[in-house]
Order: sequence, then structure tokens, then C-alpha cells
Amino acid sequence: MEKKYILLWIEAPLQAWGADSKFGRRDTLPFPTKSGVLGLVLCAMGASGSQKDLLAKLSMGKLEIVSYVRSKHSKDGQNRDKVTKEPLLRDFHMVGSGYNNKDVWQKLLIPKTSEGKPAVGGGSKMTYRYYLQDARFAAVLEVPANMDVTISDALQNPVYDLYFGRKSCVPTERIFQGSFDSIDDAWQKAGALAQDKHLLEDFRVLDGEYEGNVMTLNDVPIQFGEIKKYRDRRVTVVPA
Repeated sequence: MEKKYILLWIEAPLQAWGADSKFGRRDTLPFPTKSGVLGLVLCAMGASGSQKDLLAKLSMGKLEIVSYVRSKHSKDGQNRDKVTKEPLLRDFHMVGSGYNNKDVWQKLLIPKTSEGKPAVGGGSKMTYRYYLQDARFAAVLEVPANMDVTISDALQNPVYDLYFGRKSCVPTERIFQGSFDSIDDAWQKAGALAQDKHLLEDFRVLDGEYEGNVMTLNDVPIQFGEIKKYRDRRVTVVPA
């Protein structure tokens, strides 16, 4: 099957990419997940619900990511050093707080047990949510050639709002940066964008096992919608 390579630029003041976050602690990986990137594409296409068939086609394609950091020039103007990355931001939330349980509509917003009964200790629950700050990534997504135009058009004219992990994570740069016949051409364009923005490569995330930090992520979506399902994949994080 012929393939095309779509370059996505992922830049925002805040981003959140949770691979295994549950309940009161919502962590983030230091780079976008495959489920997050494909979710972005499906939002752009207006493809809601489980979308098992569409995900089966898109999940087969490779996803490679490069993380960039800002650079600073030395006094001689020649050498470029990396600017220290911002730490994770932890945001404190109270879920279900301040609602009137005597109001029929507000009562629906108060957390309950799986049986619909009042939660033990009351409805208000503490949650902790973590965000990447001032992060920038280039992501190259491999897609079937016959879907290239549809996906490219959707990313430029999205049906639903696009954001990076959570609704507070609004893009500050155009996400779609081109479609290419080869992955090398896509990375060449990404490198040119990074140079224009005075960015330096920090690390690279590759599909599969290579020399570097190999990780197992449960982030390949099989089914979205109300009941989500994922499978594992192996990735390698390679420092610059």
C-alpha cells in the first residue's frame, strides 16, 4: 500500500499527553502519544464515536516525533546552547465542588458511585493534573496515500476544535505543515521550521526498538467513544 507522510507541528504554552493517567492523578508524558495524535486527526475530520475501522487503518502507520527546545546564542554569536526547559506544571482541581444537590441539574454534576449513589465522603474530589510548558514538537504521521487529501484538508479546516490533550491546551502555530512522499522530505521541512524558530533538537521518539531508551506505551487506539480500547507499542527515545 502506498504511503504519505503528514507533518504536524505541535506547539502551545500548555500540553498534556496522558498514556496511563487515571482517577485523581492525570500525568503527562514528555511527548505526544499516538492516541493523542490520532485523536487530533479524527477531531479535525469530525469522526466521532468508536471509529474502529478508521482507527484500524490509521493505527498501522508509523509515528515519529522530535522534541525541540529554544536556543540561546553565545557572546560570539556562533554557538547555540539549549535553553533550560520549563518544569511540569501541576494544576490543582476540585471536581464536583460547589454544586447544589437540591437542584436537579446541578446534582447531575456531582460525582457518584458506579451505582449512582452518593460518593463516600461527599461528592467533591481532589485531582492533580500535570502539563508540559512551552513545549514544541514535530510529528510525522504515516497515512495511506488514498486518505492523504482528506486528512490534510481536515487539519486545515477542522470540524471540531483542536487542542493538545486537554481543552486548555490551545495551539499557537498551524498544526498542518505539509504532506510529503517520503519521511526524509517531511523531516527536512521540520528542520527548516525549527531553524526559523531558533530551536534545537532535544530528543527523538521512534516507533520500534533501537539503541536508546526503549519504552512500552499503551497508546495505540483500537476504539474511541464512550468505551475506549488501546493496545501496546514499543518506542525508543533517542537524545539529540
